Amino acid sequence: MSLRIVVCVKYVPDATGDRRFTEDLVTDRESVDGLLSELDEYAVEQALQIAGSADDAEVTVVTMGPADATDALRKALSMGADKAVHVEDDDLVGTDAPGTSLVLARAIEKTGYDLVVCGMASTDGTMGVLPAMLAERLGVPQVTLLSEVSVADGLVTGRRDGDTASEQLQAALPAVVSVTDQSGEARYPSFKGIMAAKKKPVETLDLEDLEIDAAEAGLEGAWTTVEEAVERPARTKGEVVEDEGEGEGAKQLAGFLADRKFI
Repeated sequence: MSLRIVVCVKYVPDATGDRRFTEDLVTDRESVDGLLSELDEYAVEQALQIAGSADDAEVTVVTMGPADATDALRKALSMGADKAVHVEDDDLVGTDAPGTSLVLARAIEKTGYDLVVCGMASTDGTMGVLPAMLAERLGVPQVTLLSEVSVADGLVTGRRDGDTASEQLQAALPAVVSVTDQSGEARYPSFKGIMAAKKKPVETLDLEDLEIDAAEAGLEGAWTTVEEAVERPARTKGEVVEDEGEGEGAKQLAGFLADRKFI
């Protein structure tokens, strides 16, 4: 039986752009260019490596987002994924992590899966909670923050590296895993892969297809809200401390730290 691997990816605002909030205090995804979250590229890469080691495997990428999120799916398809699922619905604007986990879980169940692979976090929200929420929604084990992952004999095995030690973790399939940016560099799409991606199937679903009420998603169904957002202050010119060799510079630095209660 084919190993069904689903990779969750996200279309995010370019971190080098001028990212802002809209008047509704949700991320403005229209005034800045978007792209496939860099951390999700590692998830796609690991899924492709697992598929390459299996006798028979299929990799499906799933995303939730606006029409332009298809660009993120096409990037993953050009890397080597087989097909894609795009959940798009106007009522999804402002959906938080719990709502996103509900939508993606329903889409994953509809697609069918043995293994779900996620990045460690998205580069816009950087919350890192979605893999755990997905596992809870799907009712399967989670093995998260892996630097190394493999699948064999119905088990997913991985290594989680901490500051002082590494853990070897294992779970029975079906399961959800997340991988870190230490899991291995993501491949660059080849010209052949880019051309092939244009012909690969992309299924579009909405909330009705997933049997989710609009009140369970979007701003209306959000468990969390942003109450206020202010722009970060512009950087100011620093103060140069000069010392003629008499130790005055050290005294000035000590006074600076003391005034700000650092010492």
